Amino acid sequence: MPARSIGSGTISFGLVSIPVRMYVATHSEQISFNLLHAPDHTRIRQQLWCPKDERVVERSEIVKGYQFEKDRYVVFTDEELKALEAQANRSIDIHEFVPLEKVDPVYYEDAHYLGPDKGAEKAYRLLADAMRGTGKAALAKFVRGGKEHLVLIRPYEDGLVMHSMYFADEVRSFAEVPQGEEQKARASEVELARKLVDQLSSDEFRPDQYRDEYRERLLAVVQRKVAGEEVTAAEPPPARAQVIDLMEALKQSLAGKGARAGAAATGAGREGATGKRRPAAAAPRRAAAQTRRRAHKK
Repeated sequence: MPARSIGSGTISFGLVSIPVRMYVATHSEQISFNLLHAPDHTRIRQQLWCPKDERVVERSEIVKGYQFEKDRYVVFTDEELKALEAQANRSIDIHEFVPLEKVDPVYYEDAHYLGPDKGAEKAYRLLADAMRGTGKAALAKFVRGGKEHLVLIRPYEDGLVMHSMYFADEVRSFAEVPQGEEQKARASEVELARKLVDQLSSDEFRPDQYRDEYRERLLAVVQRKVAGEEVTAAEPPPARAQVIDLMEALKQSLAGKGARAGAAATGAGREGATGKRRPAAAAPRRAAAQTRRRAHKK
């Protein structure tokens, strides 16, 4: 099934303009729950409550306020906020090209695929090939929802992908994080750690080999509950012991003992809620599909 475009824009740099279509690149498969009233399973409604007046308020009574001191606000109307919004336009204005390897992934916020709009296929292909050949990415400004966004456009497979970026003042300094500078590793410890890294290294990034096993277990239990089966919770696997001797832990890991212990812990975690072995991955997928079909019918 072809991807459905969620919007359009025009990549602009110099005198070049390339109309493009945007497509959602990622989506979350995390399972969400509704809040229900326990006795009758009625879905709970959230209401807007004013603690001063001790009553529920309507949305028409709500205004937006910015807190500049504790419990002190300046108030904005929708009209005032609308007047401050950036002028709506479809242009994705490239400001500069930078080496892709110089862009730290900590600035990435989300991703959208970019495809050529009708009639722009050649210009789109030219830009994608030029960026891939030079190893460069484009930093641009893009207006969406009345707000300016910093975006990065980079080559991806045979085309382009656009990442929304955090501005520099939105990324906290890592210097604020305690890093254990007072603890110095011995050269022998560093060497063992490097050997362990080499032992666990792969030549390729293979994201398809990782699965959300929690989601699979949960969907399997959902299906069993839908079928009317009573499910009892299993005991969680015992926590790993705290590492006391770092050198000994590294040596055991290199010898394969740590890997076998990790595999055993993973196997215990795969057991179902009744202590039985977790079903095959196909079963949770069927459960998810059946659950979505039931929700759609409702």
